[in-house]
Amino acid sequence: MVWIGVVLSALLVAICGLAFQYFKSPGGTDQGLTPGLLTALTFVGSETCATCHQTEAQSWKMSQHQHAMAHATDATVLGDFANASFDYFGIHSRFFHKDDKFLVETDGPDGKLATFEVKYTFGIDPLQQYLVEFPDGRLQALSIAWDTRPEEKGGQRWFHLYPDEGIRHDDVLHWTKLNQNWNFMCAECHSTDVHKNYDAVHDRFATHFAEISVGCEACHGQGSRHVTWAREKQSWWPFAKQNDPTKGFLVSFDERAGVTWSPDPATGLPRRSAAPATLRKEVETCGLCHARRSAFSEDWVPGRWLSDTHGVSLLSRGLFEADGQMRDEVYNYGAFKQSKMFAAGVTCSDCHEPHGAKLRIPGNGVCLQCHATDRYETVAHHHHHYDGATPALACTSCHMPQRTYMVIDQRHDHSFRIPRPDLSAKLGTPNACNGCHTGKPPEWAASAIEQWYGPDRKGFQNYAAAFHSSWTDMPDAAVRLAAVAGDRGAPALARASALTELGGHVTPSNFVLARNGLSDPDPTVRIAALDMLQGLPGLQIWPLVSTLLSDESLGVRIRAAALLASVPTASQPPADRERFERAAAEFIAAQRLNDDRPEARSMLASFLVQRNRFPEAEIEYRAALHLSAAYTTAAINLADLYRHLGRETAGEAVLREAIAASPKDAGVHHALGLTLVRLKRQNEALTELRQAAELAPDQARFAYVYAVALHGMDRGDEALGTVKTALARHPNDHGLLSAAVTFSRNAGDIPMALRYAEQLAQLSPEDRDLASLVMALRQQLNAPIK
Repeated sequence: MVWIGVVLSALLVAICGLAFQYFKSPGGTDQGLTPGLLTALTFVGSETCATCHQTEAQSWKMSQHQHAMAHATDATVLGDFANASFDYFGIHSRFFHKDDKFLVETDGPDGKLATFEVKYTFGIDPLQQYLVEFPDGRLQALSIAWDTRPEEKGGQRWFHLYPDEGIRHDDVLHWTKLNQNWNFMCAECHSTDVHKNYDAVHDRFATHFAEISVGCEACHGQGSRHVTWAREKQSWWPFAKQNDPTKGFLVSFDERAGVTWSPDPATGLPRRSAAPATLRKEVETCGLCHARRSAFSEDWVPGRWLSDTHGVSLLSRGLFEADGQMRDEVYNYGAFKQSKMFAAGVTCSDCHEPHGAKLRIPGNGVCLQCHATDRYETVAHHHHHYDGATPALACTSCHMPQRTYMVIDQRHDHSFRIPRPDLSAKLGTPNACNGCHTGKPPEWAASAIEQWYGPDRKGFQNYAAAFHSSWTDMPDAAVRLAAVAGDRGAPALARASALTELGGHVTPSNFVLARNGLSDPDPTVRIAALDMLQGLPGLQIWPLVSTLLSDESLGVRIRAAALLASVPTASQPPADRERFERAAAEFIAAQRLNDDRPEARSMLASFLVQRNRFPEAEIEYRAALHLSAAYTTAAINLADLYRHLGRETAGEAVLREAIAASPKDAGVHHALGLTLVRLKRQNEALTELRQAAELAPDQARFAYVYAVALHGMDRGDEALGTVKTALARHPNDHGLLSAAVTFSRNAGDIPMALRYAEQLAQLSPEDRDLASLVMALRQQLNAPIK
């Protein structure tokens, strides 16, 4: 029987060995030995993935993603460091190589010439940037970049990313300053598993990453359990094998599995065999890097809503055109989520091979996977003859026009829209037709489109008029925005954007839109519905908003906490207090992640002010200004805190320091003017208020306050003249019109007062006080009452 004991002992040792191997991460980190409770994940290198996925790994290595970031070596540096030079607004920079180091002599943080070592390369096509490491852990991206295109295409040269404006050392865009900081601005998308690790106490970084470049796990998430799953599949021990449909991954990108596209008999357009899911895992995952966004959590999980961990930019003035076309550097996520393609169920990998970063089929072929050649690749469809065109015309020429960023980087707009030259004629938005036919007016192109396709070919995106009205303060803005926000057929991103824009136009009639938005399946819409309620008293909206304090999305929870922060704990329903405190703690943690940014410090300070934690708020505002004296929002808010605390002279000092750093910032001059009014230094105040109005004529509020100040100093004619001038630019501004009524009436010009009052009443037909005012003015004129 001894041999039985020996065999059993050997089996026990083997089982224990297998168990230890099973619960040990591939990287050697012990993750715990409790079966069924293994939840910790670790990252593994792309080389580990390549042992099984050789084809995908080879494609990945051949793609430009592999070169997102690398150590500066002879093999990776593409720029000319053979004592090359570059001149930019009086700064002579020199690139050279010494002692196996790549060096650049250029203007440093103090504006003086100094020599810096290039530690890393950044990007490869069509340009390559270079990173310099500073002693405090900062990596800064040089603004002089190398054009990697062939010489015959204008490349193989040094160029500056801001060629038309002299960026000096004290500018936030200077290569040594905040907005060229790799740790915050770049790292998350160009390396894998980045942890910023900013130390606010010592103002330094200890940023680290799992892989220097973009590896497999940048999209698939931590891979240790997947590797464990793969090892088990190869094990001879049957009990070690588990039936795991996820294969150990956090997400399965299976949205294309079993899906076919076929022509719709009614329209001839391609139709997906299955309706797309509400949560589009691929799009949200790609959006991590292909979206204009800001991170408030490093706990991103592939396949989850991007809004769970990032603030996603909506269709806002300056970033997008009114019709949703990209304007600033917004990348593809926001554009694609507006598209009819996205609505129909197209996903990123339908067109792009994700591991090789190439189209699945070159040229028009990628479109013709679904769109029939005999219907769309014909002159009858596009009305153009391609022969001899330079550059060659393609589907993308009309439906995905390009815009150039970073001087030479051309990017396609992924909103897949029908060209709308008619909107260009009405609203000034760009269109693909006039992008080529630059010598023709948009009316000419609109006429051609109507002749070819008829007057009703309006496309999928039909919200340009609403956002244009909102951005130009038109009286119909609220009605148009409400129509977009309430249109379930409109893209969720457009509905969310409309809800946010309605924040200044909340009425009893459109309040239901916010209520409905708070229960939308898309967290971006829920967040926007909260934005719409921003101006309402916290206690009033508590019953409606408090349920979102425990929303499944972190982005929603922290926005709800910020919205309800003004409600004192004693006034909160007892049943909600714990939920609020948890969400408030998450909000604070979200800001702390970005302690290196003045925006986050200022946002946290404003939250603390609402919680009556004034000393802490003051520290945060001061920290924001320490990070960037040019971040004037923090100075204005700190001065307002001092006003609240009865420390007006301290507020004046803060604002004067801000003006020294940003002398042309109208907002600071305006805030200083108000401070001086409260200090009863009227003449000085008037000077600051006038300067604010002159520096920012687009801000109707500044002109209004300046006019009121003039009127208060018995300078009525100047006050009325200021208002009239501002009304020429802002004809529908309520404040200016109200001032015009008052000033005209006080000057005895009742007809003019009546005209302005009637205009106000047309803008606010539900306002009974305005109706009474119009009636009184008519009676004063003995005019007939209509």
